[in-house]
Amino acid sequence: MSVQATVHFLPLEKKKLFARWLDGIGAAAHIKPRDYTALKIHFGEKGNKGFIEPAMARIVAEKVKAAGGWPFLTDANTIYVGERADAVHHATVAGEHGFTLESCGCPVIIADGLRGNSGVDVHVGLKHFSHVSIANAIHYSDSLVFMSHFKGHEISGFGGALKNIGMGCGTRAGKYAMHDKLTPRVDVKQCIGCGQCVKWCGGHALRLENGTIVFDEKKCTGCGECILSCPSSVFEIPWDENTSAAQEKIVEYAFGVIKNKPHFSINFLNHITKFCDCYATKGSPLIGDIGILASPDPVALDQASADMVNKKFGGDFWRHIFPSIDWAVQLACAEELGLGTRKYKIVEMQL
Repeated sequence: MSVQATVHFLPLEKKKLFARWLDGIGAAAHIKPRDYTALKIHFGEKGNKGFIEPAMARIVAEKVKAAGGWPFLTDANTIYVGERADAVHHATVAGEHGFTLESCGCPVIIADGLRGNSGVDVHVGLKHFSHVSIANAIHYSDSLVFMSHFKGHEISGFGGALKNIGMGCGTRAGKYAMHDKLTPRVDVKQCIGCGQCVKWCGGHALRLENGTIVFDEKKCTGCGECILSCPSSVFEIPWDENTSAAQEKIVEYAFGVIKNKPHFSINFLNHITKFCDCYATKGSPLIGDIGILASPDPVALDQASADMVNKKFGGDFWRHIFPSIDWAVQLACAEELGLGTRKYKIVEMQL
């Protein structure tokens, strides 16, 4: 009989018991005294409201300190033009969203430095990458806690722990590598000349000429921000093997992040939107809040999270919002690489 991973569940109505729950499930058991412990979280793009509450981050930080660790909140810079592409603006947005030393009890450190080029090349020797570029503060931390808002994602179907670990911990160069070959199809006949895509394009691959968009494919980074920002369906990712390959690349980065590194993951299944928290709007939740799941196994955690959302929806929610994306690719790849197992049991502790 194959071994099942334990995934702990805290229902939404017991959210106020989060601190006691963390103690009961041993969320800080992997942390040693004097560990520099990275609390990897997404601070939310400016204008976004779907990010994890700072109060929850504070509780996790307190548990790390109780174990003798030295926690810090962190994320790596982005490759699009929003407010998180460099450490100055990124840290500013984090503060505006409530992630401060005073509110969370630990500092915010942008993991890949001022311009997103502070990283370490880690050897992985895998299908897509021989080396991966991991953000400096992530690589040099002693232990890790991943706090992930579980929601939809236009490349992987959903974004959870694996996405937060892989894409989230890569340097800007690493993010370019993971997005490679995700060049969108462009239907200029749909263009209304609003210029939103030009504003958000991280590769400066778009410009307006005579009120119509012009696309320079050679400059495209594949970040997908044009798709998110366009109000008239000019851009579309070619939903074929490219998204499967992108999921595999994300998982290979996750492998480089957590190999030989003590870690624990927490998924927050609330405000479940179609797109990720990189989008600069609140976004409307598409399904009711569920609760919080946690495990030392990020594969089992994401599988359980996806299954729990599907159960509430009454079908494959992720295929419903992204019909052409096989969201299971990331899970199968992660299991194959030994990052965890897709077999799990849900444990709901009595509080």
